[in-house]
Amino acid sequence: MTVSADPKNPGGVQALRFSTEDYRPHERVAAWREVFGRTLLKIDVEPLSGEGPFKASALASQWPNFGFLRASTAAVHQSNSQALIASDDVSFGVATSNRWGASQLGRDADLRSGDGVFLSNSNVGSVTLPKDCLFTTFSIPRSAIEPLVPDLGARFARRIPASMPALRMLMGYLELASSPKFLETDALAGLFATHVCDLLALALGATRDGAELAEKRGLAAGRLLAMQDDIRGSLSRPELSVHWIAGRHGVSARSVQKIFDESGSTFTQYVLEQRLTAAYRAFAERPAIPINAIAYELGFSDLSNFNRAFRRRFGCTPSDVRHGGRTSGGGAP
Repeated sequence: MTVSADPKNPGGVQALRFSTEDYRPHERVAAWREVFGRTLLKIDVEPLSGEGPFKASALASQWPNFGFLRASTAAVHQSNSQALIASDDVSFGVATSNRWGASQLGRDADLRSGDGVFLSNSNVGSVTLPKDCLFTTFSIPRSAIEPLVPDLGARFARRIPASMPALRMLMGYLELASSPKFLETDALAGLFATHVCDLLALALGATRDGAELAEKRGLAAGRLLAMQDDIRGSLSRPELSVHWIAGRHGVSARSVQKIFDESGSTFTQYVLEQRLTAAYRAFAERPAIPINAIAYELGFSDLSNFNRAFRRRFGCTPSDVRHGGRTSGGGAP
């Protein structure tokens, strides 16, 4: 087990990595129960298969008012009891198992891979993962989500289908939590938690006022993240444009421009920055490929404009990078 924290920001993110591979086979279940179950999640964990050594691993991160966990686990039944209840937080989980389930407040949710379920940490409940799977969950204060969602108690132990757009966007946004350094300041961590709460509210069924607020905050942030990810994966596509991205995400070109403008960078600036960064890396990592071939591959049709933009960004030429030259201004990506 390893625990890390930023010594300059002791109140900020703390990350824990745990794996049963660090223990002898006969110690693994007890270690998983104690560290993952009792200490981390305040739950009891019961393996469902006695075949072979128990295997599980987890990455857990804790910020003020937000906890995140992603675990790879063998088949288990997880439950809490009244004695283990220690907070009034709520949690939301998604598993990759083809069939899994959750129970709370007399309700049973029959779930499929990618479905989500909302649970109260202040009530007795359980989650059953009948096969090896990846399980992602996060917790937030109930007071953070309650003003956004009507009759919050009616949402517990209800299936949220994997096909719901707000859920897909939420899961994409949660990828940021897998890299705690990205959220190492209190300001970024607080903003991230707010956006997660907004996207969860939209998935659960926010009030009209709550939905309007969530769309201005979390939905815009989720869309920006999804569009940026799409752009990074499409740099070599000749059709990459604001209209192409708008069509792929079901919004207008003006909406795309507005989302990027509000992030502090225009759409055009972001695409150029990503293409230049990709070019820099390619020059260093693919020395056998001609410079002009890489430039064309990444969507630069005019080599003169490309060379000027590259020098302006990094303070050196592509040939300098090829020959191990150091940048003088922008810094290497």
